Amino acid sequence: MSLYVLGINHQTAPVALREKVAFASESLAPALASLRGLADVHEAVLLSTCNRTELYAHTDGDGQVLADWLAAHPDAGNDVHAYLYRHRDADAVRHLFRVASGLDSLVLGEPQILGQVKQAWAASREAGALGGQLDRLFQQAFATAKRARTDTRIGANPVSVASIAVRLAQENFARLDQSSVLLIGAGETIELAARHLTDAKVQRLLIANRTLAHAQELASRHGGIALPLNEMDKHLAEADVVISATAARTPILHRQQVEHALRQRKHRPMLLLDLAVPRDIASDVSGLRDVFLYTVDDLERSIEDNRRSRREAAEQAEAIIELQTARFIEQWRASSQQQPLLQLRAHGENARNDALAKAKQQLAAGLPAEQALELLAHTLTNRLLHAPTVALRDAARSGDAELSRAVEKLFPGPDTGSRDA
Repeated sequence: MSLYVLGINHQTAPVALREKVAFASESLAPALASLRGLADVHEAVLLSTCNRTELYAHTDGDGQVLADWLAAHPDAGNDVHAYLYRHRDADAVRHLFRVASGLDSLVLGEPQILGQVKQAWAASREAGALGGQLDRLFQQAFATAKRARTDTRIGANPVSVASIAVRLAQENFARLDQSSVLLIGAGETIELAARHLTDAKVQRLLIANRTLAHAQELASRHGGIALPLNEMDKHLAEADVVISATAARTPILHRQQVEHALRQRKHRPMLLLDLAVPRDIASDVSGLRDVFLYTVDDLERSIEDNRRSRREAAEQAEAIIELQTARFIEQWRASSQQQPLLQLRAHGENARNDALAKAKQQLAAGLPAEQALELLAHTLTNRLLHAPTVALRDAARSGDAELSRAVEKLFPGPDTGSRDA
């Protein structure tokens, strides 16, 4: 059996494809049940974020069944195969450790991914798709990520896509202390954006969300104004900057809405930052004059400076990951090699328990002890040797000499290895 991971991320696939194979939180349980039902798949974890969708599996196969399963996701199509990366065993372990440590993120070292990996692990456990092998792997990934952040500066001055977005607005578009910003959503990304905007002394902060209570909680913490999502259009023209990150499956802000807002603004420019996957803002909005629309993929240039500043810390973190990968693989292989021994001992113990129980019944029925002992020895011998005998006969018929050689090593004859020189 092998550890296997395949997926797509911001490095291999554009946002237009990533959004097609993104999984909403409510769809994780049925998706995991479907994965667990695939032939040869014993355990599975599904990680889906704005920048990646990845399948982790403990499987007997070569992973192709996982690729076909992902390609069968609604709207994905066979095109997804061309964008997939695949890792097996040590490479799969290394990949997960890098992901959990933030080394494979769009923003190098960003801290949110570790929480997302933990959520994926917990969802798999809750769905009954997690077993001992993947559980140990993910537990080790959490420990490795913690060590990478503790022993290096990869976690120093933590950044996120939200902080990069706010910095982009601040440095290239408008003075935030003279601007109104509309946040759409109330999740972790929007919470981070609100925090950075408050630190930047934003003049006015509007927060729109489908569940008004969540928007109110966020607004109360950051001095903003909460709006129900269905009233967003009434206030869109007030926003110099819009930052959106919801879990909606289809766009919630369309060209017609933005056109109307621009007319009300007398075509004063608007900066729209779409941090969601699937995208919250329709792509044709980018064609409007006086609108500057950025998606998570468009932030790549701004993020490159962050990568350069963290490269030395990343190299140190990579060394930690290499060490932890080697240790995990060594332990995993040792555990796998123990399995035949455990099976052999279990077979012997089951045979012993059955034979002993039968002998006790015979003694209780009045059978003489000597006869009971003879029957016990006979029964135990038959139970212990039946399966190996059948296997050896089958091997002999098929011309397989390997099993016979193994028996010779396990049970050498009385004069084997004991002759005098």
